[in-house]
Formats: sequence, C-alpha cells, structure tokens
Amino acid sequence: MSTVYEQIQEKYAEYGIDTEAVIRTVDKIPVSVHCWQGDDVGGFEKAGSSLSGGGIQVTGSYPGKARSIAELRQDIEKAVSLTPGTHRISLHANYADFENTKPVDRDALEPSAFQSWLDWARSCGFHLDFNATFFSHPKAQGLTLCSKDRGIRDFWIEHGKRCRTIGAFFGEKQKSPCIHNVWIADGMKDIPADRKVYREILCESLDALFSENISEAYLKDSIESKLFGIGSEAYVAGSHEFYLGYALTRNKLLTLDMGHFHPTENVADKISSVMLFVKEILLHLSRPMRWDSDHVIILNDDLRLMCEEIVKSRKLENIHIGLDFFDGSINRIGAWALGCRSARKALLCALLLPHEKIAAYEDEGDFFARLALLENVKSMPAGIVWDEYCRRSNIAPDSKLIDEIHTYEYNVTSKRG
Repeated sequence: MSTVYEQIQEKYAEYGIDTEAVIRTVDKIPVSVHCWQGDDVGGFEKAGSSLSGGGIQVTGSYPGKARSIAELRQDIEKAVSLTPGTHRISLHANYADFENTKPVDRDALEPSAFQSWLDWARSCGFHLDFNATFFSHPKAQGLTLCSKDRGIRDFWIEHGKRCRTIGAFFGEKQKSPCIHNVWIADGMKDIPADRKVYREILCESLDALFSENISEAYLKDSIESKLFGIGSEAYVAGSHEFYLGYALTRNKLLTLDMGHFHPTENVADKISSVMLFVKEILLHLSRPMRWDSDHVIILNDDLRLMCEEIVKSRKLENIHIGLDFFDGSINRIGAWALGCRSARKALLCALLLPHEKIAAYEDEGDFFARLALLENVKSMPAGIVWDEYCRRSNIAPDSKLIDEIHTYEYNVTSKRG
C-alpha cells in the first residue's frame, strides 16, 4: 500500500508538479536568519552603545533572552535545528565580540571583533551576512548619514566603511559573498523645511561610504528604504524612490522589506518591476501590523504572494532572502523557529503551484480556467509534502514544534533568571 505522501505525489503529478524536484529545490534556497531576534536587537558591544536612538523599538519582556554571545549562538543553533533547508546567519555590527579584546566604538571596528562569529559559523556550516548598525548609539539620536554635522556624518561614514571591510572578510574566508545591508532611520517627526537637502547629503555620504572598490566575489552591498518610522513619521530621507535610483546608478542591490511600505501596498508586486532593472535584490521577510512592527512571520497571504513572486521570477540566484522580525513578548526561540519554518513553507507552497499550466490558460485567453485552477490548488495538501520534507531532513514536524520549544525552555532558557 502506498504512503500518504505517495498518494499526494500522484495528485500533484496530475497538475504537472514533481514533488521530489520541489523538495530538492526548496532545500537548496538559502534563507539568512537574523541574529537579533534572540536578544531584542540589544547586541553586546560596550563602547559607545546606547539602548535608544534610531527608531528601533522592541516590545515585551518574556523571560530567558540571551544574555551573552554564547547563549545567543546556542539559541540560534536550536532555532535552526528546527527548520529544514540551507541557512545563512545575518549579523548586525553591534554584535561585535570584545571578550578577548578592548572594546572600540563603531567607527573603529575590525574583522578581529567578529573572528569568533566566523569560527562558530564554520563549525555549524553557516555562511554569514552583515549589517552596519546606524541605531542604538549616542550619535544616532538624530540624523546619521544625513546629518549636517560633519563630525556626526564622518563617524557613520567610517562605520559603514569598516562594516564593508568586515563583510568582505567574511566573504573571502567563507568562499561565499557576504550580503552587506545598509539601513538608516534618518528622518523627521514633523514637516522638514527642505526635503531635498538631506537627500543630497545622503547621496554624498553613501558615495563616500562605498568609495572602496571591493570584489563582488567577497561582498555585495544592498541599500534599504523605509516609508516612515518612530520619530520619522513626516519624512524619511532614504525613501524607496531614493534608493531605487541610487541602486540603479551605483550598481547596488536593493533591499525590499515587507514592513517598510504603506500597509496597503503589495510588496510582492514590486519584485517583477524591480528585477527588470536591478540585477539582484535582498528581501527582508517580515510581518507589519498597522505599521512596521516586525511581527513574527506566519504563512499568511502576504508571505505566500511574496514567495510566489520569487519563484515566478525565475531568478532565484539573484534574489537573496533574509528574515527581519523581533518579538520580545513570546518565547524568542519559538518565534525564530516558527518564522524560519513559515518562510521555508511559503517557498515550498510557491514551488508546488502549477505556474506553467496557469500561464498556458492565460495565453489561451481562458481566464475562467486560470481562475479555477488558482482556486483548485488552494485545497491541495501541501502540508503532506512539508511533513515529508521535514521527515527526510530529520526535523520535528509541526505537531512536535511546541513540545520542542517547551522542552528547550524548561532545560535552558528558564534557568537564565
């Protein structure tokens, strides 16, 4: 008697879908897991650090968050162990390791402060991505790269340069390009006197930040826009239009964060347009609720649509997928694992859609059949394919995830005080 999976395999074959090929494909798609979910974007630097500034706010005080780099790495390993597929780890610059060296401010960071991260990543089989940190710092209380204060501006330009050097160090050592992302919160709470002047300054600052020519074999720079943020409700210098123009004219990657646009915008719809002109993009999968709240991603319509556009682009190698959410109100490792699994599950569901058959109906002008097929596949049991994928990867099925997290909480995080 055939297994349930084999029966489902035959059902998908009726639509022209090879579930075995889908599992092989989804398993190879890298997803960059963000380190900052584990400690509420706190980091572990000592020099120049500040909990405020830069429009970052994490809510909740669920017990057991990581208090050290060792605990954070332990939690990352646990979260990733509960998700099938290929993973990268995305670091922020404020996660420098000064355990055995003198702490330095962000404009003096060296690769040595991240050597232990590289050693750890190698031991786990991860590749690293990197993010300059333009927030949570005394010099990020106002504007950073857009500041009219030359001293402030030069500090952050130098920080960006240092971060590019660190990213290139990762890329060279791990034999895989490090994606280095730049996001700043620069903006204003109320109506600015002159919108253009700050964007002119930002353009000059970015040109200076990116002035060193670094091989894309080691480093790929990406720039990230935002519609508004806390304290920048009226104006953000780094808008989507600004960074799209900058990426096109400076040959940079463009970052599209699902939470950085108007709540009614379909961010997934931007991929097919942007990819016509920008050779590579970085996606931050997140879940905004009312605003850029970075809720844990779930298998909702927004995530499904995003992953469908990724698959339909036929440019998987040019679309880099990263996660960006942080919730301190629930078990942080559970949030990590659930978000990672949702991302991978959405990619699986997208690959299980009969895109070619849907397109064929459209080419024939049979829009009823196109709509009917889109509706029919909604009830196809993708969950059975997901369960089989998890089984082959020796990963806990959905039915065991809660128990896994509760056990880890009882044995590990509950003892952190």
